[in-house]
Amino acid sequence: MNSIAGLLVGTIVGITGVGGGALMTPILVLFFGIAPQTAVGTDLLYASITKMFGTAVHHNHGTVDWEIVKRLAWGSLPAAALTLAWMTFSGGHQVKNGFIIQAVGIALIITALGMLFKEKLHAIGKNFRVGDSEKFKNVQPVLTVVAGVVLGVLVTLTSIGAGALGTVMLVYLYPLRLSSNKLVGTDLAHAIPLALIAGLGHLSMGNVNYDLLVSLLLGSIPGVLIGSLISTRAPLTLIRYAIAIVLGLVAVKMLSV
Repeated sequence: MNSIAGLLVGTIVGITGVGGGALMTPILVLFFGIAPQTAVGTDLLYASITKMFGTAVHHNHGTVDWEIVKRLAWGSLPAAALTLAWMTFSGGHQVKNGFIIQAVGIALIITALGMLFKEKLHAIGKNFRVGDSEKFKNVQPVLTVVAGVVLGVLVTLTSIGAGALGTVMLVYLYPLRLSSNKLVGTDLAHAIPLALIAGLGHLSMGNVNYDLLVSLLLGSIPGVLIGSLISTRAPLTLIRYAIAIVLGLVAVKMLSV
């Protein structure tokens, strides 16, 4: 069953760049009874390995903007490292499961709202980009680094945000530069080092289940390869709305636990 869950989530990640932590962490907690802190840590390493295969496919098709990946990483990687340091020295990694569940639930709500209003944000960004082109291009690099900081903190704490919120932020910041395929490929590429650093930090805290990790990867690796290959033909808008609705329902469930 773990491998089937990995296959399903891996395929969705490959198609849309969305769904890694946002889907896998709740699945592990609600359906498989995994402790929340272990679900977060295991999912981070699972996501970093899975997305390497998806990124390789997108890179070969020229659908990764490495300059944008670099800008995001300037913010996300230091933010992830600082968040891990805070968790380690403050004992934050030993917080009660209830805290983690609440944090995941809130992150899911934010993610679902971002996905539902993605087109509106894209329209706002496009109007700003066309209407005041010079000013927009001047603030793009700084805002991208800030977006990376937000993702770094959120992903490290909950394993959620690198895919779903990352694409929403990018669609606003780069409304003309990124096509739908490049949006997915760029977001996947940035998620790799972020999830890897955060995952290794959780590994050092003992928050990773190795048997579970291997089982998930057995399904997710072929899934993400399949998803990446069919991403150009997939009805991304329909899939995104469906995922957003599911995430909203899962968030309600987790917040009511």
